[in-house]
Amino acid sequence: MTAINGAKSRTKLYGWLDPTLNFSTSKNSNAPEANDVYSNRFELNQFVLYAERLPDSAQQDHVDWGYHLTALYGTDYRFTTAKGYGASQLLNNHHEYGFDPTLEYLDIYIPQVAQGLNVRIGRFISVPGIEAQLAPNNYTFSHSLLYSIDPFTDTGVMTTVKLSDQWLVQLGITVGHDVAPWTSDAKPSGTICVSYTMKSVNDNVYVCANGINDAKYAYNNLQQFDTTWYHKFSKTVHMATETWYMYERDVPAIGGSIKPELGANAAYCLPGEQRCTAPEYAAVNFLQKEFSAHDFLSLRSDFLDDKKGQRTGYATKYSENSITWCHWIGSTIQLRPELRFEHAWDEKAYDNGRKHNQFTVASDLIFHF
Repeated sequence: MTAINGAKSRTKLYGWLDPTLNFSTSKNSNAPEANDVYSNRFELNQFVLYAERLPDSAQQDHVDWGYHLTALYGTDYRFTTAKGYGASQLLNNHHEYGFDPTLEYLDIYIPQVAQGLNVRIGRFISVPGIEAQLAPNNYTFSHSLLYSIDPFTDTGVMTTVKLSDQWLVQLGITVGHDVAPWTSDAKPSGTICVSYTMKSVNDNVYVCANGINDAKYAYNNLQQFDTTWYHKFSKTVHMATETWYMYERDVPAIGGSIKPELGANAAYCLPGEQRCTAPEYAAVNFLQKEFSAHDFLSLRSDFLDDKKGQRTGYATKYSENSITWCHWIGSTIQLRPELRFEHAWDEKAYDNGRKHNQFTVASDLIFHF
């Protein structure tokens, strides 16, 4: 932007390249690990370009507006793809690399409502959670198991109102998770979230009911109930914890006569059942220690119980632990090497059902521009 116009405009163009490398004990696939699902490879996970104009929310004089457009190319498109937004690249053709218009929305900021109201219209990241789809928005390179199977993007309207310095409320109506409004899977779905920050600013609790409707089986029609808690121990140490419960009703049974949605798994229902309810439970904890303005260490522990195997393809409990070092080189290059170990407790779920355990050594290198 400095080269274009001296960085004087409110519209900004920027982005990043995110090449990655991983070595794994699995030979065929790292799934359900994300985002390095392909084992023992060097690849380009993300090439992203943003165009955005942020609304001025630091004033109370006038209504303001902004917008955000995202173009993403790389292997990570599989973790942002929504049915109706070019999803045939993945669902029909199984391309390893693809393109996705991940975020496309308009913001309208109205300062006269309470202490400020923002109305977001378009396609946006599903609101709950610690982790996000875009690489720089995360503590670590790889993602928790919890993240790898929850909703990615929603399309609709999301309102965020600041009631006070401690309370914030969000209300939204979407067409369901990971689907476009013009698909047959779209259905009106409600989201309500409440955020509370203590006066000490050492703790924040954020509770969401996300994408709520009749819960009947459709493409990623997950009913998500999510809670995150952030706690600051000191100026250099903080913790982030998330738990969720999700489910769908009337999920087709594996081996039954009802064909599941393209790109979605069936469930391990009871013998004789053609459909059943498929629930999942998960929790993750991040612990961060900052050593300098350019270095921090992140420890992550993760648990997932895919009760009916509908999200991962295996009805088992999983655990995962990782350690990541994040180092900034100047202000434009970010290096995040990590060690990760995970275990499937009830059956072999790694390396396409060949192993109980998986160990990976991996890193990404984010070039910001």
